[in-house]
Amino acid sequence: MITVHHLETSRSQRVLWLLEELGLPYQIKVYKRDPKTRLAPPELKAIHPLGKSPVITDGNITVAESGAILEYLAEQYGQSLSGDLAGLEPARGTEEHRQCRFWMHYAEGSLMNWLVMKLVFMTIPTQPMPFFVRPIARQLCAKVQAALIDPNVDTAMAFMDSHLATHTWFAGPVLTLADFQMSFAVEAALSRAGKADRYPHLAAFRQRMNARPAYQRAIAQGGPVVM
Repeated sequence: MITVHHLETSRSQRVLWLLEELGLPYQIKVYKRDPKTRLAPPELKAIHPLGKSPVITDGNITVAESGAILEYLAEQYGQSLSGDLAGLEPARGTEEHRQCRFWMHYAEGSLMNWLVMKLVFMTIPTQPMPFFVRPIARQLCAKVQAALIDPNVDTAMAFMDSHLATHTWFAGPVLTLADFQMSFAVEAALSRAGKADRYPHLAAFRQRMNARPAYQRAIAQGGPVVM
């Protein structure tokens, strides 16, 4: 039995979605964030030394990191798939494979860095602090967002929207691992940027994703995707 060690409002929602699409039996162990720090609880370190989510255990095998988990599940349980999951792992040497590889790396290598920074600088002014410091913190965070974070987030969103203008899914016409890896990033980007109307193709991707019964079952299991 596969166990998903699931931190609420986290990247592990991707893993639940893939498990639901594959129709694999699994159990879920939910971990609550610390109400003050919003960080993962120390109990996760008993599963993996990094104490991060997502992590899965499959018998005596423990796998951490979203991309590694998705690839493990596809390799172990995704053979001979049919229907709209037949292209989950595109054939090597194809354009779909190159696109899938790029978006698998882009999600965490480039995009999520800016989205995490966006969340941090949005959150700092709301934290407990002396009242006379709060206006300074708010002003400083606003300047960092305007000068550094928002331009990079806008560039990323425009890039994704342009790509999806000519692709149904991130790697091409069918669902691949790239879409599972990008799912959390897209939800976070549209939630935090607050400019969904400027990126209609990105919003349409989210609608296609949200409309899938397996995605809806994953939400029912794991709860909301983003904070």
